[in-house]
Amino acid sequence: MVMSKKSLHALIDDALRAGRGALSVLEAAQFCAAYGIATPNQGLAKSAAEAVKIASRLRFPVVLKIVADEILHKTEAGGVAVGVLSPIEVRRAFDRLLKSAKAYRKNSVIEGVLVQQMVTASHEVMVGAVTDPSFGKMVAFGLGGVLVEVMKDITFRLAPVDKKAALSMLDSINGAEVLRGVRGAKGVNRAALADILCKVSKLVTDFPEIQEVDLNPIFATDKGAKAVDVRILIGAKPQARQRFSQSEILAAMQRIMNPRSSCRSCRLPQRHR
Repeated sequence: MVMSKKSLHALIDDALRAGRGALSVLEAAQFCAAYGIATPNQGLAKSAAEAVKIASRLRFPVVLKIVADEILHKTEAGGVAVGVLSPIEVRRAFDRLLKSAKAYRKNSVIEGVLVQQMVTASHEVMVGAVTDPSFGKMVAFGLGGVLVEVMKDITFRLAPVDKKAALSMLDSINGAEVLRGVRGAKGVNRAALADILCKVSKLVTDFPEIQEVDLNPIFATDKGAKAVDVRILIGAKPQARQRFSQSEILAAMQRIMNPRSSCRSCRLPQRHR
């Protein structure tokens, strides 16, 4: 069932009262569902037996991912199993992921293992949002997965972002031509990606308590796009900000969009396969 905006506000309030700085995987999925951001079908398993039940419901093949706040780079921790094809493989993968995660970070609190419908993509991209101390909510787009760290090919816009601005973001990265399709490869569905950018923009505008959003990677094809990893950070509502001139905003935007910048707002949380 899709949650109402009132229920989503209550969810954030409860998380903040509990002293949490991030929504859980399933809570983040609720926000995506409420705003029409496509994600794979999934469920959080606390045991191997529960993981088998979820996988059987989703149908094989599935992907298993460790869920722990302290483990952001799941692949580095050996916390991802892709293409799991049977109940026996699910049990083995579940145990292996727990063992690898504990070896990677001994004191990490493991919430469980996410069992997710396996999807494929021709391209991986990322959509995110950050809260700039001076200008407020900013929406980001770039190549996703490990490429966001290696290539640093990201562009930003001030929220709110409309469809025209979202489409311009797709053309503003260095890898824009790749997304259009090269050497016979199919390009991405630009309307689907622009739609996600607009929805993330509305999400962070509607909920000032949301400090950062990271949809990375988004698996994009010529038919559509799904966010296979979602992270939402929360905090107190920001105070009212000073108004700036257009020239001041443009100068700051250039600073933020420069990959060599040490600006804190450029450091989006990375969660990918």
